[in-house]
Amino acid sequence: MTAALTHPAWQARAARLDIATGLFIEGQYVAALSNETFDCINPATGALLARMARGQAADVDRAVASCLAAWRDGRWAKQAPRTRAAVLLKWADLVEAHSEELALLETLDMGKPISDMFNIDLPEVLKTIRYFAECIDKIEGAVTHTDPSALHTITHEPLGVVGAITPWNYPMLMAVWKLAPILAAGNCVVLKPAEQAPLTCTRLAQLFVDAGGPAGVFNVVNGMGAEAGKALALHMDVDKITFTGSTAVGKLLLGYAGQSNMKRVALETGGKSPQIFMPDLYDFDAAVDRAIGGILDNAGQVCNAGSRLLVHRSLHDRFVARFVERAATLYQPGDPLDPATTMGPLVSQAQRANVQARISRALEQGATQVLPALAAGLNAAGAYVAPTLFTHVRQDMAIVQEETFGPVASVQAFDTEAEAIALANDSVYGLAASVWTADLKTAHRMGAALQAGVVWVNCFGDGDMTQPFGGYKQSGNSRDKYKDSLLSYLQTKSTWINLA
Repeated sequence: MTAALTHPAWQARAARLDIATGLFIEGQYVAALSNETFDCINPATGALLARMARGQAADVDRAVASCLAAWRDGRWAKQAPRTRAAVLLKWADLVEAHSEELALLETLDMGKPISDMFNIDLPEVLKTIRYFAECIDKIEGAVTHTDPSALHTITHEPLGVVGAITPWNYPMLMAVWKLAPILAAGNCVVLKPAEQAPLTCTRLAQLFVDAGGPAGVFNVVNGMGAEAGKALALHMDVDKITFTGSTAVGKLLLGYAGQSNMKRVALETGGKSPQIFMPDLYDFDAAVDRAIGGILDNAGQVCNAGSRLLVHRSLHDRFVARFVERAATLYQPGDPLDPATTMGPLVSQAQRANVQARISRALEQGATQVLPALAAGLNAAGAYVAPTLFTHVRQDMAIVQEETFGPVASVQAFDTEAEAIALANDSVYGLAASVWTADLKTAHRMGAALQAGVVWVNCFGDGDMTQPFGGYKQSGNSRDKYKDSLLSYLQTKSTWINLA
């Protein structure tokens, strides 16, 4: 994989892309039964990319029926573990072979810089698929020690049909975080990608079939969340829903599960992550740079974005000055097809309006904005928002308490460790947090006190496939990545055999 092409070269290749617009059911692209479509818009330019098939309840029925038939005849689940592993490994190879196409699709669809696709997203997609492929034959059961008159075994079996509803901020990577363990476990899956950025997801399904995955095992229904997503969550033949997105939608999905068949629901529902900077941090400049990356990477469209900067009062003014200086250097919005661009637009004009409204509300509530405006020369039709930093914020402000999902951070000063922990934990969310300190005792003590599913010390956003990713409180109830994610798509069976 390489992004070593010029800006004009990427523009030329983007113009030649062939975009698949159908739903993907039973191994082929099909129109929605209603023949309705929705527009897929380039957020950097406002231009129409494609008119995508708009799946609704009837299409979800068709996709689930296809998966159910595949589940019942065992065309995937009953294959030998190493056979399924070989398919997933071949799938990863095909994703790698089509990396240029997939990178372009996602850059055009979501606005992510092309360099980020090659340096961040695609490598992580490949690691995820290959990791779970290698987990398939590592799943173990047990024979328990019981009375000699009985034999008791504990085994793990696939659930059946899983519905996956995925977000638009990392369209391909977040989908694969769910698809790889679902398929590795032997399940069939209906994927409902976010309507704002669906283009790479249907290509993933086609590449799975090209790799030898049986038709009907992995189907994709594009469409609106309130239509296709709701229908999937209410479906009586879906055994589990896995979702990454907003807390409000996560709560709806819990309700839909109760209204239907009490299907399992796995949620990752965002965050408002604190980054705490203690007075003894050992590398001030590095800490500020990582703080900037923690909120401005992916234009702030990150569920665990470190948007609450809690800085010891002795460092506060120096920290703010350094942040302003370095942010302008490290993150300048530009054309996502330009390899030099370090920050693209938000995913849509609707999301831009939402973020701008939150910025306006923060100003109305008395916060001070300390970063300059957008650079000149950007496409006026693009959904760009400038990197934004607020000082003079209060704990009760919306900019501190509510997820913004844009390149917006706030700085609060604290005086004591106890105050920092209290501010950090004063949130309905608990996805991630970080502590910057040179003292090992402080790191252990604060790491234990933080109410977050992921805690970083002297870093932010680091990790690999051995790291469970998920949160406390209203950040959700599940974990992605890690081997336990695979086990969450299995159910446990106890078999007691009377030998007497």
